[in-house]
Amino acid sequence: MSVPAEARPLLARLIDYLSTQLAMPVSLRDATPLSGGASRDTWLVTVQVSDETRRYVLRRDLPTQMFEDALTRGQEFRLMDAAYRSGVKVAKVLWNCADVSILGSPFFIMEYVEGVSIGRKVIQDPTLAQARAVLPQQMAAQLALIHRMSVNDLEFLARPHAGLTAAQTSLHQTHVILEELNIQNPTWEWCLRWAERHAPYNAPETFVHGDFRLGNLLVDAAGLTAVIDWEFGHVGDPDEELGYVCMRDWRFGNGTQRFAGLSDRETFLQAYEQASGRSVERTAVDWWEILGNIRWGIICLSQANRHLSGVEPSVELASLGRRSAEMQYESLRLIKQVGF
Repeated sequence: MSVPAEARPLLARLIDYLSTQLAMPVSLRDATPLSGGASRDTWLVTVQVSDETRRYVLRRDLPTQMFEDALTRGQEFRLMDAAYRSGVKVAKVLWNCADVSILGSPFFIMEYVEGVSIGRKVIQDPTLAQARAVLPQQMAAQLALIHRMSVNDLEFLARPHAGLTAAQTSLHQTHVILEELNIQNPTWEWCLRWAERHAPYNAPETFVHGDFRLGNLLVDAAGLTAVIDWEFGHVGDPDEELGYVCMRDWRFGNGTQRFAGLSDRETFLQAYEQASGRSVERTAVDWWEILGNIRWGIICLSQANRHLSGVEPSVELASLGRRSAEMQYESLRLIKQVGF
């Protein structure tokens, strides 16, 4: 076992916590940091419990919060539990802890699920060729289940603003981010005005995962094993997800395949319609893909500003800033392509 020295005190406290939860002695066999994003710390922890070896995943907050509107760990725990009970492929959550004296920040622990979450590897790895063939249908089926989830007991979820549709609410939120930056960007101003004029109306409202794409899925040789990273879950327009997953940034180098770098979009949309029983308006999906690019491009500027302002020096945040120009080009290209 090779564990960084600075992590050993934290892991020792984690083992004490697990021993208490399981009411029996637990010993640490191994611990490996996993990719958890810029504001989440995620570890695969292998422990010995009596004569049984078990693997758990720890997900906890870091001192910085990359997105202020993300769910808390306690809320994400409840949401994942609801998804699990709804039949969605998601890791079973086990324990949630808000006591910061244990690990220094709120955390929860879930069962370990095998799979690769690195989008570029999913697209390129020869051993995942069969998975790539079935992922469009599997992802469509999972989204259909996600969009049928009950939100009655999830009062913490963000919802469209009173008197506004989900599309109008998302536009308002995007305007606020741009205004807070206090910059003049004619491309984004023009794109947002176009989006306002063509926003879809009379859309259904369902639960929305909020970040459904390669990179937030676990994939093995047989396909999708789990949906992860539920911290942006909210109530909104299900077409938001159908457009979002088609964004060029989430194709991981395979840009000619519009759906997630895996297939043409129509194959996916027809699979989703069959799984959900809902007819999908293609122009609405177009609109949400365009807004996804607009919103992500403006968020990239916002994240870069955190570095440039000196508030939070970070190479990762600085590197996001250059992506905004790519999103500007993509937004304009799509608007010209849809022709409405």
